[in-house]
Amino acid sequence: MSLQLFELFKGFRLMDLLDIAIVAYVSYKAIQLIQGTRAVQLLKGLVVLVVSTKLSEWLGLYTINWILRNAMTVGVIALLIVFQPELRRALEQLGRGRFFSSPLLGLAEEEMNKVIDHIAGAAEELSKVQIGALIVLEKQTGLNEYIETGVKIGGYVTIELLINIFEPNTPLHDGAIIIRNDRIMAAGCYLPLTENPNLSKELGTRHRAALGVTEESDAVAIIVSEETGVISVAKEGKLSRYLDVKTLKNMLKDIYEIKEKKPSLWYWRKDHA
Repeated sequence: MSLQLFELFKGFRLMDLLDIAIVAYVSYKAIQLIQGTRAVQLLKGLVVLVVSTKLSEWLGLYTINWILRNAMTVGVIALLIVFQPELRRALEQLGRGRFFSSPLLGLAEEEMNKVIDHIAGAAEELSKVQIGALIVLEKQTGLNEYIETGVKIGGYVTIELLINIFEPNTPLHDGAIIIRNDRIMAAGCYLPLTENPNLSKELGTRHRAALGVTEESDAVAIIVSEETGVISVAKEGKLSRYLDVKTLKNMLKDIYEIKEKKPSLWYWRKDHA
């Protein structure tokens, strides 16, 4: 056994180790780059297609195998077209020296609770005075392509900052705020509008943009109507309207799977003694 291992590594050089390490690191950074974007779902579909092609070959399903092999041939060209935004972003980040930067980490449950409280508080205040707002919360699918259309902020989420951004007659009043973790990444962002023909005509551009971005990603959008002050939430291309602050908080906590902490039995007995 030891002789076999010796023969295996006999021709192995130090430069080979360096070569493998560089390829592994670049591959790791490339995975980080597309993580949380639509490219991940597309790659999953590609893996399913490759596995199905091999399975059809092993099982002797010749017609299916022929269709899948031809689909793979066309798929190479299709992938270049579909991944065009990600490829462009990778080259831009490489040129700016950001390709090797570390990604942002997720938030703990307590920190996410604070973010939700600030967003709900801002929505309540904006609703009272009927100031329009569109707040988008990024989840697993990255929204960098939309962040790049706005003005970079990078500040922590607070009620005061959210209200100030949406103040009428200010440069960033129109457009969306995009939040990643506990940071406002950008304001005044342009979002894709939904193409749903069955929407009510009373819904304005903010609602259509909120539905559009949630149709194309797993993001969650909070909308405050400028005309009525009504608070709404868009998720997965569906709109929930006429929400109060408590319902908004509960909905966001459900979306992020945050459980309400119940007081322990000892505290309950102490308070009710």
